[in-house]
Amino acid sequence: MGKIPTAELRRRLTSLYSWELPKQTGALSPTRVWTNRDMDPTPIEDQTWNTWSILAYWATDTINLATWQTASAILAVGLSWREAIPIMVVGNFCVAVALVLNGAIGAKIHVPFSVIVTSSFGYYLRYFCIVSRAVLAMFWLGIQGANGAQCITIMLRAWAPSYNDIPNRLPESAGITTQGMISYFLFWIIQLPLLLIHPTKLRPLFWIKLTAAPVAAIATMGWCIGKAGGGGDIFALRATVSGPQYTWLWLSCMSSVTGNWSTLAVNIPDFTRYAKSANGQYIQLPAMPIIFTVCGALGIVTTSASKVFNGDYIWNPLEIVAIWLDYGSGGRCAAFFAALAWYVAQVGTNITANSISAANDLTVLFPRWINIKRGCMIAAVIAGWVLVPWKILSSAQTFLAFMGGYAVFLGPMAGIMASDYWLVKKKHVDIPSLYNPDGRYRYVGGCNWRAAVAFIVPVAPLLPGLGLSISGPDAVKINDGVTHLYTFNWLFGFVTSITLYTGLSFAVPAKETLLKNTVWDLDGTIIESRVQGDDIGAEKAFGTNSSGIGAADTKPL
Repeated sequence: MGKIPTAELRRRLTSLYSWELPKQTGALSPTRVWTNRDMDPTPIEDQTWNTWSILAYWATDTINLATWQTASAILAVGLSWREAIPIMVVGNFCVAVALVLNGAIGAKIHVPFSVIVTSSFGYYLRYFCIVSRAVLAMFWLGIQGANGAQCITIMLRAWAPSYNDIPNRLPESAGITTQGMISYFLFWIIQLPLLLIHPTKLRPLFWIKLTAAPVAAIATMGWCIGKAGGGGDIFALRATVSGPQYTWLWLSCMSSVTGNWSTLAVNIPDFTRYAKSANGQYIQLPAMPIIFTVCGALGIVTTSASKVFNGDYIWNPLEIVAIWLDYGSGGRCAAFFAALAWYVAQVGTNITANSISAANDLTVLFPRWINIKRGCMIAAVIAGWVLVPWKILSSAQTFLAFMGGYAVFLGPMAGIMASDYWLVKKKHVDIPSLYNPDGRYRYVGGCNWRAAVAFIVPVAPLLPGLGLSISGPDAVKINDGVTHLYTFNWLFGFVTSITLYTGLSFAVPAKETLLKNTVWDLDGTIIESRVQGDDIGAEKAFGTNSSGIGAADTKPL
C-alpha cells in the first residue's frame, strides 16, 4: 500500500466532504435526493433471514438480564407467580401482534422503519417518529451497557481477585466508582467492534448467544435449587391484593411488559427487511411470548430458591454468580463463564434492539454522511459517553420513569403504521414515492394530518399519568380514572390510534395514496408478486436494478 500524500491526509482530516458517502446508483429516489445503500430497499443478495434466523433473533433479544428480572416488578406490587406468568404471556402476545403486523411491511417491501413511516405520517412528519426512536434507542443502548458492566467486574474478579480491592478515586458526584468505570470502559470497548456487524452477518452471534445464555440461566437455577434443597416458597405465595386494586395492578403490570418491546413494535421492519419471504416473520407471534415467559419463569424459580440460603430474594442473576467467587478456583471459573454468557446476552440485545435501530434512523436523517456502520459508531459514542448512562442509573429515577413511559408515544406510532398498511393502503405501497419529498406521500406540506390527529388524541389523556409516574403524587394530582387509564397506556394508544386513523382515512381519504397494486420501481411499473413457500425467495422480482427491486422488464414470480 502506498503512502497517503500529506495533502490528501490533510484534506481528509479537515474537509467534511471527504466523509461523504457515494450516492447510491439506481436508487429509487429522485436525483436531487441523497440516499445510500443502507436506506434503499434491501438487495436480493442480502435477503438472507429465514424463519430460524428470526426465531434466533427473538431468542437473543429476550434472553437478557431485564427479562430475567421482569417478574420481580410483578411480585413486588403484591401479585404472585400465578399472576406473573399469565401477565407475561398476555402482555407479550399483545405486543407480538403489533410486531407481526409491522414486521410484515419490512418483509414484503424490504425497506427500514424510517422509510416505511413516510407512507402513514408523510415525508416530513416522519422525522418526528425517526428522531424520537433514535434518541430512545441511544439512551437504552447506554443504559444496557452500564448494567452489563457488572459482567466485566465479575469476570475480572474471577480472573484476579485483587480487582475487587481497587480503591475508589472518583467523587460521589460521579455516580460511579473507579472499579465501575474501568469495567464500564472495558464493556464498551469490547462491545464496539461487535456493534459494527452488519445485520446480514448477525446469524453467528444469534447462535452463540442462543447457546451461551440459556446454559448460564439453567445452570444458575440448578445451583440455587440444589443449594436451597428445593424451589423455595414463591410458589406457595398468593396475591396480597384483591378487588379493583387487583385488576388495575394486573393491567399495570401487563402494560409494563408490553412497554419493554414497544420500541421494536415500531421499528421491527429494520430487521424483517432482510427476510427471504414475508411468511417467515410470522413466527414472532408465538415465539416471542413463549421465550420471554420461559426466561421470566426461570427467574422466578431461581429467585425463590435464593431466599432459602440468602435470607432475601435475589432478582439479579449476576448477584448470584458473584456468590460463586467465594467458592475457590472452581467457583471463580464457573463465575467467569457465567458472567461471560450474560455479557454476550447483554451485547446481543444491545445490537439487535438498540444499536442497529439507532443506526437505521441516523442513516435516513443524514443519508449523505451516515450508513449503518457509521451510525452504529456514532450511537455508541453518544450513548456510551455523551449521555453518561451510569449517572442516569445512579441519580435520575424520574428520567428512567419517563423513558419507561415512552410507550405512551410509541403505541400510537405502531398502531398508525399497522392500520395504514393493512386497512387503509390494503398492503399496496408506491415504494419510490417513499423516497420522494414531492411524491404521493407528501400529503399537506409533507404531513399527514390524519396521522397527527390519530397520534395526539390517544397521547393527550395519557400525559397526566406520565407526569405522575415521573414526578410522584406530591407534584401531580390527578383522579383515579386518569391514573387507571395510564396503567395500560401502550394498549390504549395502539388500539385508539388504529380506530382513529382508519376512520379518518375512510371518511376523508387521501385518494392519491390509494393504489390497486404495489409500485416497485421509478418508472411506475406494477409488479404482482405471490407468496410461495416459507423461506423461499418470494415477493421478489428479478432485474438489473442494484436495489434489488424489479425493473420494467421484470416478470412476476
